[in-house]
Amino acid sequence: MDNAQLSAFLFNLSIWLLPGLFAITVHEAAHGLCALWYGDKTAFFLDRTSLSPFKHVDPVGTVMVPLFLLFIQSNFMFGWAKPVPINPRNLKNPTKDMAVIALAGPAANLVMAALWILVAKIGFALLPTYPSPQLTWLIQCARVGIFFNLILAVFNLLPIPPLDGSKILCAFLPFSLADQLNQLEPYGLLIVMTLLITGILPLLIGPPLQFLFQFVQYIL
Repeated sequence: MDNAQLSAFLFNLSIWLLPGLFAITVHEAAHGLCALWYGDKTAFFLDRTSLSPFKHVDPVGTVMVPLFLLFIQSNFMFGWAKPVPINPRNLKNPTKDMAVIALAGPAANLVMAALWILVAKIGFALLPTYPSPQLTWLIQCARVGIFFNLILAVFNLLPIPPLDGSKILCAFLPFSLADQLNQLEPYGLLIVMTLLITGILPLLIGPPLQFLFQFVQYIL
């Protein structure tokens, strides 16, 4: 790696670190807080409702995979954190409540994307009057925050265990089919990586993301 490549990597790392960690952390904390609201204190007692990234970081999904994708300058970026433990026995309506708890993560990402849009709009408004490297860097962070949160929201809605979409889908499936779907959970990461390597994953999440990105461009 020459100096130019190293500089590009470090710059990309600097603009991805804050919004990336924040997106993953709030996503997981939202699951825990929603579970607490519905009566399950498991995540709360394990401090998984915290906004500290260190409570949610997965060495592979939060660190190694995103760093590798940044290093190879991949056009597709994703990652994951440690799953938040939920005990369905503590829920009044386990199937329905688990679906709502699962939906809380992607919903939190959409809210964060909206907040980053606000930051970007403020940054663009200030830039002509107060041009500075710091403001330009903040705008780049906002763009990454929008991009990553939208990807994380759409990606997690895929009906592949243990992604959130599978738990939402289970609320609408007969018990036997939901049970068969949940049995795929040990192979979830393998399924996702296979879809990524074969190029199928971008095709699955591409259309909704394209719609969302076009909407964001219209707003900005």
